[in-house]
Amino acid sequence: MASFVLLLKDYEDDEKVIYRFGPNEHVMGKIELNKKKETIQEVVPVVNANNESKFYFDRAAQRLARCLYRENGQFPDKTTFES
Repeated sequence: MASFVLLLKDYEDDEKVIYRFGPNEHVMGKIELNKKKETIQEVVPVVNANNESKFYFDRAAQRLARCLYRENGQFPDKTTFES
Protein backbone atom coordinates (compact mmCIF):
# COMPACT_ATOMS: atom_id res chain seq x y z
CA MET A 1 0.00 0.00 0.00
CA ALA A 2 1.40 3.38 -1.01
CA SER A 3 1.57 6.38 1.27
CA PHE A 4 1.78 10.03 0.28
CA VAL A 5 4.10 12.49 1.99
CA LEU A 6 3.56 16.22 1.58
CA LEU A 7 6.36 18.78 2.04
CA LEU A 8 5.67 22.53 2.28
CA LYS A 9 8.63 24.91 2.46
CA ASP A 10 8.55 27.28 5.46
CA TYR A 11 11.95 28.93 5.17
CA GLU A 12 15.13 28.89 3.07
CA ASP A 13 18.40 30.79 3.10
CA ASP A 14 22.00 30.03 2.08
CA GLU A 15 22.55 27.84 5.15
CA LYS A 16 19.33 25.88 5.68
CA VAL A 17 15.88 24.97 4.43
CA ILE A 18 12.92 24.12 6.68
CA TYR A 19 9.84 22.20 5.56
CA ARG A 20 6.61 21.11 7.17
CA PHE A 21 6.02 17.45 6.31
CA GLY A 22 3.39 14.78 6.84
CA PRO A 23 0.49 12.89 5.30
CA ASN A 24 -1.60 16.05 4.73
CA GLU A 25 -1.78 19.77 5.60
CA HIS A 26 -3.57 19.08 8.90
CA VAL A 27 -1.06 16.59 10.35
CA MET A 28 2.49 17.88 9.96
CA GLY A 29 5.88 18.03 11.61
CA LYS A 30 8.96 20.09 10.71
CA ILE A 31 12.26 19.00 9.18
CA GLU A 32 15.43 21.03 8.65
CA LEU A 33 18.25 20.44 6.19
CA ASN A 34 21.51 22.26 6.90
CA LYS A 35 23.04 22.87 3.47
CA LYS A 36 26.55 23.64 4.77
CA LYS A 37 26.87 20.64 7.10
CA GLU A 38 24.68 18.41 4.91
CA THR A 39 22.67 17.25 7.93
CA ILE A 40 18.95 16.66 8.36
CA GLN A 41 17.07 16.84 11.64
CA GLU A 42 13.48 16.47 12.75
CA VAL A 43 12.47 19.73 14.46
CA VAL A 44 8.86 18.78 15.26
CA PRO A 45 7.62 15.17 14.91
CA VAL A 46 4.46 14.24 13.02
CA VAL A 47 1.73 13.18 15.44
CA ASN A 48 -0.39 10.61 13.61
CA ALA A 49 -2.25 7.60 14.94
CA ASN A 50 -1.77 5.63 11.70
CA ASN A 51 2.02 5.74 11.32
CA GLU A 52 5.06 6.60 13.40
CA SER A 53 6.71 9.99 12.87
CA LYS A 54 9.86 8.15 11.76
CA PHE A 55 7.94 6.82 8.75
CA TYR A 56 7.29 10.34 7.44
CA PHE A 57 10.64 11.72 8.57
CA ASP A 58 12.59 9.04 6.69
CA ARG A 59 10.71 9.70 3.46
CA ALA A 60 10.92 13.49 3.80
CA ALA A 61 14.66 13.24 4.51
CA GLN A 62 15.14 11.11 1.38
CA ARG A 63 13.33 13.72 -0.71
CA LEU A 64 15.40 16.60 0.71
CA ALA A 65 18.63 14.68 0.10
CA ARG A 66 17.54 14.16 -3.50
CA CYS A 67 16.90 17.90 -3.87
CA LEU A 68 20.35 18.67 -2.46
CA TYR A 69 22.36 16.18 -4.50
CA ARG A 70 20.45 15.21 -7.64
CA GLU A 71 18.54 18.44 -8.23
CA ASN A 72 21.50 20.78 -7.59
CA GLY A 73 20.13 22.32 -4.39
CA GLN A 74 16.78 23.32 -5.89
CA PHE A 75 14.12 23.10 -3.17
CA PRO A 76 10.51 23.48 -4.41
CA ASP A 77 7.90 25.39 -2.39
CA LYS A 78 5.64 22.34 -2.37
CA THR A 79 6.20 18.71 -3.26
CA THR A 80 4.16 15.56 -2.84
CA PHE A 81 5.50 12.11 -3.44
CA GLU A 82 4.36 8.55 -3.11
CA SER A 83 6.37 5.98 -1.24
